[in-house]
Amino acid sequence: MEPATAPRQRLPSACPIGQLPEPGLGAWSPWQAYRLRLRRRALLLRAARRRGQLVPVADRTAEITPEDVLCFMCVRNEASRLPFALNHNRRLGVRHFLIVDNASTDGTSALLASQPDVSLWRTGASYKAARFGMDWLTWLMLRHGHGHWCLTLDADEILIYPYWQSRPLAALTEWLDRQGHASFGALTVDMYPEGAVSQAGHTPGDDPIDRLGWFDSGNYQVQVQPRMRNLWVQGGARARAFFADSPRKAPTLNKTPLVRWHWRYAYVNSTHALLPPHLNEVYDTTGGERTSGVLLHTKFLPEILDRSAEEKSRGEHFADGAQYAAYYDRLAADPVLHCARSTRYTGWRQMEALGLMSRGGWI
Repeated sequence: MEPATAPRQRLPSACPIGQLPEPGLGAWSPWQAYRLRLRRRALLLRAARRRGQLVPVADRTAEITPEDVLCFMCVRNEASRLPFALNHNRRLGVRHFLIVDNASTDGTSALLASQPDVSLWRTGASYKAARFGMDWLTWLMLRHGHGHWCLTLDADEILIYPYWQSRPLAALTEWLDRQGHASFGALTVDMYPEGAVSQAGHTPGDDPIDRLGWFDSGNYQVQVQPRMRNLWVQGGARARAFFADSPRKAPTLNKTPLVRWHWRYAYVNSTHALLPPHLNEVYDTTGGERTSGVLLHTKFLPEILDRSAEEKSRGEHFADGAQYAAYYDRLAADPVLHCARSTRYTGWRQMEALGLMSRGGWI
């Protein structure tokens, strides 16, 4: 998560995430542009150096065709989530998955290797030292993603966008191409059950939203980071329940998960920011709205109770693991995230009405 460098603004319900109520920030100076180019090249070099950490398990990339939408993931012990995640993204129109398994022990690797549309690599190297998996995915995107629309997700993220049930990703990306947009933004919305987390039973293959049907419809704050023009959005259930006393430490919720990839591109901070920086401008400052989506975040299934203790011990998920010790402790204590202000999820039109996504000029 990057430090705050601009005045914070509260995101009102009338202002979708694809629109920002402030003027543009002007052009980069030659020195700023040069430094960003150096950083991008350093990230690409770093990814190339770590390619040797990836051991191919099932390489089916020869089957990728030029127009395929590709999905990239880095996973660990996600055997219970992956059946639904794969099927949902296939329904959206993903044609091939390129996945890194970071030393799973629950059958994840065997499950993925058996899927005919999955190419799988395995590594036992440090997730944290690989920029939380982004070095590995950057190499795979450099090698296989050039020219494709690439969707980068976590296994617990469900992408939705306007008309997603009837309009596949290919229709959305074709429209984005016509508009001259090479990237597509989305807001992460934390989903949770009505009772304690342990009560949200889940069967592999089932839609987790059937169990995690609630979310925070307000309490979102947004700003633009001047250096790379990326949004920085915080708030929602995790900020309310776990970071009320230190809101600046709350997780970053904005992402740019869908990009028309070029081998020179690189994610800087998970999928929160990219280089070149023009890819971060997934919002409109001219009074209009840019089409955007939502990532329904399904972290709060019962398995999180045991995994929190494991991840606290591993210290692989945050730059300052000690800072998040209390967060993991509260997760392991089986919290109730539902409150009087919680909203029952009904679909993408509700998300648009609340200003959490936008149709923009699409359809």
